[in-house]
Amino acid sequence: QESMPQTPLFAAMFDSSSYNRNLYQSKEDNCGGLYYHDNNLLSGSLEALIQHLVPNVDYYPDRTYIFTFLLSSRLFMHPYELMAKVCHLCIEQQRLTEPGLDKNWNQKIAPKILQLLTEWTETFPYDFRDERMMRNLKELAQRIASGDEMYRKNVQQLLQNLIRKLTTVSQYEEVLAKIDATSTDRLTVLKTKPQSIQRDIITVCNDPYALAQQLTQIELERLNYIGPEEFVQAFVQKDPLDNDKSCYGDQKKTRNLEAYVEWFNRLSYLVATEICMPVKKKHRARVIEYFIDVARECFNIGNFNSLMAIISGMNMSPVSRLKKTWAKVKTAKFDILEHQMDPSSNFYNYRTALRGAAQRSLTAHSNREKIVIPFFSLLIKDIYFLNEGCANRLPNGHVNFEKFWELAKQVSEFMTWKQVECPFERDRKILQYLLTVPVFSDDALYLASYESESPENHIEKDRWKMLRFVSEI
Repeated sequence: QESMPQTPLFAAMFDSSSYNRNLYQSKEDNCGGLYYHDNNLLSGSLEALIQHLVPNVDYYPDRTYIFTFLLSSRLFMHPYELMAKVCHLCIEQQRLTEPGLDKNWNQKIAPKILQLLTEWTETFPYDFRDERMMRNLKELAQRIASGDEMYRKNVQQLLQNLIRKLTTVSQYEEVLAKIDATSTDRLTVLKTKPQSIQRDIITVCNDPYALAQQLTQIELERLNYIGPEEFVQAFVQKDPLDNDKSCYGDQKKTRNLEAYVEWFNRLSYLVATEICMPVKKKHRARVIEYFIDVARECFNIGNFNSLMAIISGMNMSPVSRLKKTWAKVKTAKFDILEHQMDPSSNFYNYRTALRGAAQRSLTAHSNREKIVIPFFSLLIKDIYFLNEGCANRLPNGHVNFEKFWELAKQVSEFMTWKQVECPFERDRKILQYLLTVPVFSDDALYLASYESESPENHIEKDRWKMLRFVSEI
């Protein structure tokens, strides 16, 4: 057990110095089918990479390798196929052990295989929503447990932790489904009730700081449920060496990434709805100023996703066309925020702010200072372009491991951020409002906007006529 590597934090796992220093050099330099340069593993055949994942008497794979390979291997094969191969290699090793040395196998290899399974189940638990994965896991665990009482306890612990995680994600998905149903039900109520009965955000929470904190609650909870593999699955394509069948046809076990993107859209539309709904100009101006303060506090917290959703809600046409309303708003603070999130030069200002928040997070003494919630659509876009920019395989058929190392580096940073516990107390009333209050569709926003400030040109007038006609039907 002494030779087991300590599992470092994600942040420490991918610093480049450790990559150059000790990347997978526990095995001989030119091991069959793996290609190194300056001690860095650049590529290898799929079979050799799988072998490299499986511990033996003298070797345990570096943790960065385990994470990188488990993350990227799904582009070439189903996780359950990988698990089957790992099981096969472990059993093969045990079989090849000289007779009577079974005990030796158990003492030297069993803890290492157990560690590998622990890392897999902790980092990629959603892989095990597949019954075939679970079957293989239990079979291998059984083999380890049969050798020693201590291992039996560890195996039970591993399975219990995994089942707890899978139960939690199922419950979370049920809650999301309920929230969706509630907000849809309430939308029909909104259509039948006059506007004056509707509550607004300021009545529910008149403190912009409190609202920013509750938005951060929602962000961190939703981030926490996104599995690292969801980034890779988002752009799985056909593997040319896999008879042209896509690796993920039936394998998508979660949609937490999509649910998170939907939350961003909902927040943008909620902001636009709250601004367009009040009949009086001064009320609308007050709501705009309120959201500017919320956005500023989100920036201070490190919650860039809510910040961007609020800005995009305020920039929607039905809101931005309300010139008389905006004339009553002190916009200096808003201009600063827009400058921070300006998309020019590939979001240079935002990326600088994000680096600052990430730096603060590394040296933080409190959970409050650890919060980094990236602008999520941009993170996905970066990963997408990294994937598009390099081939998965090299011309000789080798897996392009250098590419997957870069991919894993980006995803591992996200993994660190999503593990932060929210330091703010939950406010059920505010959360309930944010998650379930009905929001206007595009048409409803335009209609409310035109009724607040009349159309200015022919295009707007025609649109207003059409929207009124449709709403009366």
